[in-house]
Amino acid sequence: MARRSVPVVAAPSVRAARPAYKCVECGYAPPRWVGRCPECQSWGSVEQAGAAASVRASTVAGPVTTAATPVTALSILPAAAQPTGVGELDRVLGGGLVPGVVVLLAGEPGVGKSTLLLEVAKQWTVDGRGRALVVSGEESVGQIRLRAERIGARHDELFLAAENDLSAALGHVEAVAPSLLIIDSVQTIRCAATEGTEGGVSQVRTVAAALSAVAKRRNLPTILVGHVTKDGSIAGPRTLEHLVDVVLSFEGERHSALRLLRATKNRFGNAEEVGCFALEETGIVGVPDPSAMFVSSHRAPVAGTCLTVAMEGTRPLVAEVQALVNETYGGPARRAVSGLDSSRVALVQAVVERHAGLRLSDRDLFAATVGGVRITEPAADLAIALAMASARLDKALPGRVIAIGEVGLSGELRRVRGLARRIAEATRLGYSTIVVPPDSAGPAGSVKPTSAVDVREVPTLGVALTALLG
Repeated sequence: MARRSVPVVAAPSVRAARPAYKCVECGYAPPRWVGRCPECQSWGSVEQAGAAASVRASTVAGPVTTAATPVTALSILPAAAQPTGVGELDRVLGGGLVPGVVVLLAGEPGVGKSTLLLEVAKQWTVDGRGRALVVSGEESVGQIRLRAERIGARHDELFLAAENDLSAALGHVEAVAPSLLIIDSVQTIRCAATEGTEGGVSQVRTVAAALSAVAKRRNLPTILVGHVTKDGSIAGPRTLEHLVDVVLSFEGERHSALRLLRATKNRFGNAEEVGCFALEETGIVGVPDPSAMFVSSHRAPVAGTCLTVAMEGTRPLVAEVQALVNETYGGPARRAVSGLDSSRVALVQAVVERHAGLRLSDRDLFAATVGGVRITEPAADLAIALAMASARLDKALPGRVIAIGEVGLSGELRRVRGLARRIAEATRLGYSTIVVPPDSAGPAGSVKPTSAVDVREVPTLGVALTALLG
């Protein structure tokens, strides 16, 4: 008798939980790993989060590390800022370095970040504030020594180290016991306990968090050098800027000696301050009065030039705008702009053509600033328009004239911020005639003209051109 075969039903297989992925920048969870987050367009920010089950938040009170203290019982003396000895840097920081502060200094390659920080380390030790330790992951000790010799940064309390490992860098901190730590740069330091390559999202976040914890625990002022991407933003995760207390941006044109230090984040001072430096053969030198760098020295008035006062943060700077209008020979008219906003220049050109009756569209037009300064604010509109008209008519403006004001599409002049400070800076430098929009010298403008200064209020661009160029 044949036996009937009974089909065997296989037990359902348990599928392994699929790994989950999450963007550390914006929190977006893609279905699989991608090199670039589809939501925030950040590169290398998607990491595996695992398939861990959600944990219910605990509502039970736990032990506290330190007791809460009334604000009136705390002293501000231990947290007072210590000057670095570099005046322009102290201006941007808000007086100096606070104990335990973590500063992120970012800038393009070759702008002078390492030279500036070596100067800071030298001044720190010369002023007797203790030891300074510079840990470089990009250069050898011999290379740093050559730069120190060039700028005169020689002191027995200035220590140099070349390390790429986080543990070794922290070992140097324990051995030297500095009062100032400089890491150049945070993208070149690697933590062996964290996966990823040097400069990756996870590595930069781990290294920055560890250095920040050491700085807070030892009350050690720490300055981290950061790289920038092609678009000028700080390389690495966005959390890097949240971990630090101060974010500084060091800017400058490669073919100009001018360097500007801006604060984009500052927990201990005004984030609108700007420091000015000059890159010289002997190092980087602070420029407390940079207006002379942005004005060319003409013995006689020259056609196509006009002076204005630009605001860099809270600092007024007298700058010169130059324009050149030429005949066009064959082909379309050319346009070239340097140091100014090209779209703003095009707008001012259209207003000059429409409301001043000066034909510019069929001629070559070139506009630039002097000294490498970049002006993007609308307060320079009037100076740009006067420079264009002066170049077109080949007639120079009267000497010692400052033009400040925004030009509207209908030819009217509008008030700008900080007008009182701009006029005070122009007066300090000896400029006697200042052309401003209407209602600037009244109570709203807070401008008090004196007998030595002629503050002319003009309502429209046409009136300004008539008064200055006839």
